[in-house]
Amino acid sequence: MFSAVIAATPFYLKMEADPSSPLSDECTLDFALMERVGEGDHAAFRQLVERHQNSVIGTVAKMLGNAAEAEDIAQQVFLRIWRNAKRYRPDAKFTTYLFTITRNLVYNETRRRSRKKEVSSDEREENSNLTVEASPDRQPDAEVLQAELQRKVDEAIASLPETQRMAVVLRRYEQLSYEEIAAVLKLSVSAVKSLLFRARTSLREALSGYLDD
Repeated sequence: MFSAVIAATPFYLKMEADPSSPLSDECTLDFALMERVGEGDHAAFRQLVERHQNSVIGTVAKMLGNAAEAEDIAQQVFLRIWRNAKRYRPDAKFTTYLFTITRNLVYNETRRRSRKKEVSSDEREENSNLTVEASPDRQPDAEVLQAELQRKVDEAIASLPETQRMAVVLRRYEQLSYEEIAAVLKLSVSAVKSLLFRARTSLREALSGYLDD
């Protein structure tokens, strides 16, 4: 049913596309802003947040599946950046530093959820059933099909093991290079490629019902 939509949106091909390198002046700007933040410059901090908050919120939301919590954790990410700005050294791209902090806080939240089990399986099932049934006498348009496909993709990503999920989000949505992902996850580049290969295989299987034979 979704073959036409998927043909226009090759998910795993996009994930494997070689992301273009960020412009050097973008990196230079981040470094300059961090230097000013380290000196207590609130305006520079606001600019840094405005530059990167959408990426952080999006990454956290895709990892945890909760937009409200994503904003809270994003605030914690930037609070840590503010507090540690004086000790920051531009040894790598700022985004590597940023997503390393994001990863740590996401993993902490995952562990906390696991311990407290705040959301019961019954609540998850109830929430998962809050969908609008399609009318049997109307053909869903391309926009509806695209939305349904995106929901299935999100569910498939959410089902991946945590480290695989983070690798996919950083590669697919944030367009980080293998080297940057390796730095964020504290893995070798070959290990990152292996993670993404296994994730791709799992996603193909999860989405097999929506693909052409």
